[in-house]
Amino acid sequence: MPDDPRVAFFDAIARDWDGWEDLDRLRLLLQEGLSELGVGPRETVVDIGCGTGNLTRAILDCLSPEGRVVAVDFSPAMIAVAREKIHDGRVSWNVADACRLPIGDGRCDRVFCLGVWPHFRDPDGVAREVFRVLRPGGLLHVWHLISRQRVNEIHQGKGGPVGSDLLAPGDQTAALLETVGFQVRTMEDTERRYLVTGEKPRE
Repeated sequence: MPDDPRVAFFDAIARDWDGWEDLDRLRLLLQEGLSELGVGPRETVVDIGCGTGNLTRAILDCLSPEGRVVAVDFSPAMIAVAREKIHDGRVSWNVADACRLPIGDGRCDRVFCLGVWPHFRDPDGVAREVFRVLRPGGLLHVWHLISRQRVNEIHQGKGGPVGSDLLAPGDQTAALLETVGFQVRTMEDTERRYLVTGEKPRE
């Protein structure tokens, strides 16, 4: 990761990130989405690309004392901001590459990639790593709260290290997940949002 200019890019904006969001609206959207997706109270959930922890906090709100969140980001500065905001023993914070998750095989119930999929240099490798850490029947959600077109406009507008980080059409992401071994349960690529959900087959 040290040679990835995107790490420095996100480190540089970590302290400003939450100021660019309507956090109350975001929390409501996340709560609605997590309820729709059926996050259970005792699940172990991985938040890849956790950033400043907004999804992590929303997931924690869904969990019982037995639930856990493994929060992962490649930006140390983003993790630092998240740790300052959230003090909860059910979450572990990890600076790590999404292709090398600090998690044992089959340990997790669900993995979220919210707003991060276009930034992966090796999405196939990430999908395979997620497949490894999920238990049979576990779910991966590739999720954006805005349209694919808007995601790509934002990244192209920012330019620099993220200017070419474009989100592929939903059917292409679904096909990639199927290649890895997932069964695709949801493929939504609309003006409202982007959501591709894959399930690891049950044994």
